Amino acid sequence: MVQELIAAIAVAASAGVVYVAAGARVVKQYERGVVLRLGRLAGEVRPPGFTMVVPFVDRLRKVNMQIVTLSVPAQEGITRDNVTVRVDAVVYFRVVDAADAVIKVEDYRFAVSQMAQTSLRSIIGKSDLDDLLSNRELLNQGMELMIDSPAIGWGVQIDRVEIKDVSLPETMKRSMARQAEADRERRARIINADAELQASKKLAQAAEVMSEQPAALQLRLLQTVVAVAAEKNSTLVLPFPVELLRFLERAQSGQPPVVAESQRAREPRVPPVTEGQTAVEPAAPDRVNGVPEALGLPEAFADTDGLGVPDAFGILGGPGAPREPGEPEDGPTEEHTKPEAPAG
Repeated sequence: MVQELIAAIAVAASAGVVYVAAGARVVKQYERGVVLRLGRLAGEVRPPGFTMVVPFVDRLRKVNMQIVTLSVPAQEGITRDNVTVRVDAVVYFRVVDAADAVIKVEDYRFAVSQMAQTSLRSIIGKSDLDDLLSNRELLNQGMELMIDSPAIGWGVQIDRVEIKDVSLPETMKRSMARQAEADRERRARIINADAELQASKKLAQAAEVMSEQPAALQLRLLQTVVAVAAEKNSTLVLPFPVELLRFLERAQSGQPPVVAESQRAREPRVPPVTEGQTAVEPAAPDRVNGVPEALGLPEAFADTDGLGVPDAFGILGGPGAPREPGEPEDGPTEEHTKPEAPAG
């Protein structure tokens, strides 16, 4: 009798241990437990740590309370200014009420994902292309409000929404590149024109100073020559001499230029013509036998045979032409002359 009692107690104790072990649960620090007893919410949300549920009667649902990073797939839409774009985003949210996240929505992750995609397409249709590219902060805030409004009833709080990338068609990219290039070119031309204006004012002031002091222009020319010579150039270009400029100024003002006495001596003197005579033009004094004297050619280049070709070149066999050995200076002899061909 005693042995049967001891066996029954042992069996009951073992069953109690098994029952307790079946009802023991552990909730992690970043989780909360929601107990459903026979399908109904039982009590408060279980905190982290060790907790007990009724086996085969209660069911414990653990909800993660950490911040979830949800990537929104790229959505293609048409902006308000009729530009087709593809925009993707990322949503950061967390559960603030575990009971509502379990009871009021079937799958809060899927619900937040679908709401984010719908809100993103709505934002694309309400915004211009410039807003998507430059004013993303305002769009992020608007999208966050659109997602957060229904998510509050699900026990979910939206922490942040960010638009990651905006994909444009290739034609639109090229158009924007040309627009940016044209704007850069416009600003560059404006800057160059402003620089030219400032430089012209400074040059005008410098010209006024140099007009008061003519020596300043000479010093400036010397400085330019020194600057060019410092570059080790093989060619050095010098300005016109001041005397030449003064000569041109006198010629422009109508004053007779100064003529050298030697040039006056060369002027032809025409004798007076009487009645019955014909005026004969004298030969130009600056040409000797058709050769300009100003070239300073020697007398050997003079035309000695009257054919208009200098014999010093040895073309016609004149006195200045090279001669064969044994040929006299007066000209070729009969032995060197070519016999005439017989007639007929």
